[in-house]
Amino acid sequence: MKICEVSRHWGSLLDWKTIGVCLSGLLLLGTLEPAAAQSKSSRTSASPPNTTKSAAVRVVPAYNDKTPKRYDLTARASQIDPRAKEHPEIGFVFNKDGKPQDVQHAVVDTRVKPRGKLVIWLMGHNQGLFERISGYGLHGIQVHYANGWFGKLNKEPPPDELYLGRIRLEAATGEDFSPDIDIPLPDGMAERSRQFVKWLAKENPQGKWEQFLTEEGDLRWEDVIMSGISHGSTTAARFAVHQKVDRVVMFSGPRDQLEGWYKLPSATPHERFFGFTHVLDGGWTADHYCRSWLLLGLNDFGPIVNVDDAKPPFSNTRRLVTNANVGNDANKAHGASVPGGPSPKNSKGVYLYEDVWKYLFTHPVDRKGPAVPAEADCTLEHQVKGQK
Repeated sequence: MKICEVSRHWGSLLDWKTIGVCLSGLLLLGTLEPAAAQSKSSRTSASPPNTTKSAAVRVVPAYNDKTPKRYDLTARASQIDPRAKEHPEIGFVFNKDGKPQDVQHAVVDTRVKPRGKLVIWLMGHNQGLFERISGYGLHGIQVHYANGWFGKLNKEPPPDELYLGRIRLEAATGEDFSPDIDIPLPDGMAERSRQFVKWLAKENPQGKWEQFLTEEGDLRWEDVIMSGISHGSTTAARFAVHQKVDRVVMFSGPRDQLEGWYKLPSATPHERFFGFTHVLDGGWTADHYCRSWLLLGLNDFGPIVNVDDAKPPFSNTRRLVTNANVGNDANKAHGASVPGGPSPKNSKGVYLYEDVWKYLFTHPVDRKGPAVPAEADCTLEHQVKGQK
């Protein structure tokens, strides 16, 4: 995809898509989020209303730590909550090859002025990323949730264009959204996050974790930043469409190129979605990511900006890409968007994307770039592999 070439206006695309939604009304409106009308008898939902608003601006509590430092904390999900269970049918287990799989990570730096926001990271723990978000004044957690189902349940073509989205939503919420997976409330990402924050509030009082809990003990989703890479970024986006959060940071994603859940009304305003990827990533060259960004309407907030040739605030856009040297390796390109081995550095050994990462997590959401037409060279209608 060429970064600067544009010709087709998103408005005309939206009209076409809207017609499609109307023609498939029962599918899109009747089966989209069935948890509102049905639930498994063994479950009760602890989720707050999707678009709940705070009654007043919350005052971020200051730290009162006698020995300020960065705290890197860990705890096993199975030890925090005795209700937590394994689901080996989808590779969602506590132990594998003699190693614990349910270790969860948290970070907070009491030396840095707090922003009062909690990052929930979906995918494997990334120490480099956690060091950075804590350096921005953010709290961060990475929870053990069902993310290994994709290889077992992915179907091409899917039964309908909401199939994967329903599975992602059930894995995230622990509520009954999909007949193809059975994740009870204690094993959903949301409840495991809540239980982890409760544990952190008790075990690490220096970090002021209790600020992310309501008086009723629920998570303050309006102060949560959902983030992830690859499939983690996709689940983060799907959850944010369902549940209003403060922001979504999507690395090397989102995927689900045959899905239509991106077109659903979003509980989280679209200007709060931020994406970053390498242009050699297979998800980019196949137009998966640009499609997701367009269906989320991110072109309403600025053009695609190549960070190699730009500086913060990157035209206040929500769509960032890079073409830095990764040895022409698509696999390295996929992981280059976050701190770690494949991410390129300059001659002094400093990561090239330090400014990008800070921008994605802290740029004021009310500062938006100008709307631009949808990129005409981004394929929106994808075929199944092998299909012609």
